[in-house]
Amino acid sequence: MTSFFDEIARNKLRSIILMALFFGLFSLVIYVVVLALGGGPIAIGICVILIAAYAAFSYFAGSKMILKISRAEKADEKQYHYLYDIVEGLALASQIPMPEVYIINDGNPNAFATGRNKKHASIAVTTGLLAIMNKKELQGVIAHEMSHIADNDILYLMIAVVFAGVIGLVAAMVRMMFFFGGFGGGRGNNGGIIVIIALVVGLLAPLFAMLLRLAISRRREYMADANGSRLIRDPHSLASALIKIRDYSKNPLAKPVMHANDITASIYFSNPLKGSDIMNLFSTHPPIQDRIDKLEKMY
Repeated sequence: MTSFFDEIARNKLRSIILMALFFGLFSLVIYVVVLALGGGPIAIGICVILIAAYAAFSYFAGSKMILKISRAEKADEKQYHYLYDIVEGLALASQIPMPEVYIINDGNPNAFATGRNKKHASIAVTTGLLAIMNKKELQGVIAHEMSHIADNDILYLMIAVVFAGVIGLVAAMVRMMFFFGGFGGGRGNNGGIIVIIALVVGLLAPLFAMLLRLAISRRREYMADANGSRLIRDPHSLASALIKIRDYSKNPLAKPVMHANDITASIYFSNPLKGSDIMNLFSTHPPIQDRIDKLEKMY
């Protein structure tokens, strides 16, 4: 048996380590590319300004874009009063402002939280989730999403997505410049070595960035399971919700979330894409059975 607090502490430490590795990889990529281009402090400054602008845009507009891409509509408070009551109660218990509530018209049982901080957060649930969950199971799912907000996971994941995107763009630029002879750092005795290092970084960095982003996502899911269970003092209701989602996904007629994609998949309660749990290393979420087993052992 594992306590809520042991599981939370374990996953928090692993998340910090993974984020440190992510920033280390990001710093390495920028440093190697600037060096290979023969740039100095000015080039580094320009890179920092461009990245900061990209990060600021993602920070302020990212959640609105996610809700729009997901076809999420503001939930009518009268029609979904029971959902509002659950969200409001758990927000009070978490000591955070009431998030906005959205509905996604999709038969796949799922949910997600997004936003830039605790004061500007939203929770979206699918009509499929509301259709198959009883009140306690729905509380478990909402508590999981509320934990993502309370623990700043929405910011963690947004940072991971932003910097993985930057690494991918820079790596693509490196590959293009290598093949078109655009490097300016080839001067001097070590120029050739630096260019080769830059090419290797350009080829491998996107893969490592993706693996780190997915690993961070999986760690935060485990942590939200533990924190959500602690919030409602009932890990078995959350496990029951996951069992229903597992059984739904086994149905050959089950469909993935219609408007989910590789970028937004990591924010959902369970993996919204079909068949993504086959290789855990490349999955946005831990295996659903593993999450169920951990919750059933929790007290």
